[in-house]
Amino acid sequence: MTILVIAPHADDETLGMGGTIARFVREGKRVVVAVLTGPGEGPHPLWPASMWDEIRGEAAEAMRVLGVEELLFENLPAACLADTPVHLINKTVGDVIAKVEPEELYLPYLHDLHKDHFALSYAALVHSRAYLEQAKGIRLVAMYETATETHLLPGSLYPPFTPNMWVDIGDTIEQKLGAWACYRSQQQKGPTPRSPEALRALAVSRGAEIGTAAAEGFLVLRIRR
Repeated sequence: MTILVIAPHADDETLGMGGTIARFVREGKRVVVAVLTGPGEGPHPLWPASMWDEIRGEAAEAMRVLGVEELLFENLPAACLADTPVHLINKTVGDVIAKVEPEELYLPYLHDLHKDHFALSYAALVHSRAYLEQAKGIRLVAMYETATETHLLPGSLYPPFTPNMWVDIGDTIEQKLGAWACYRSQQQKGPTPRSPEALRALAVSRGAEIGTAAAEGFLVLRIRR
């Protein structure tokens, strides 16, 4: 079983489904995490090159905690995908999917506040259409929720994230929090959605929905048994 997790930025994979990733690894599945943005070509308009070295190093640490052996980095310009030609985004995502050949594909929620999340989720949906030859091996496509991005658009204007699949992470919640602790540059002070306490609370809440100690929720778009 090969699983591909599309992460717009390093840390989205851990925030969104770190416990599920750790569980999949424990079950002997091949998990590939693909972080698709970086500085882009040339100087980034917002952040220095040194920042990318730092956060990518943190991502590698986090993947070791989760047990992931395959971590890919692409170089689409972070926070700039709204101004990046769609065909370039689509090609990058399509190339990653073709390289990994996943049986299960996990994406950020299409209606996240961050436009990078939308652009990459959209591109993955383009390349995972069931009737395409390169997508016939994909039996499951699902979206995960990301703290600080998924629940910030008003539900009266955009479809709120409503999970229809839950993964029990009672045995791996501590690995998720341990992986999140590796992202030192992304920590925020105070009672924020990214705090360890908030991440645990969300996992406990999702777990209560299915009668377990902790869980992560997903929105399944397609599944083939």
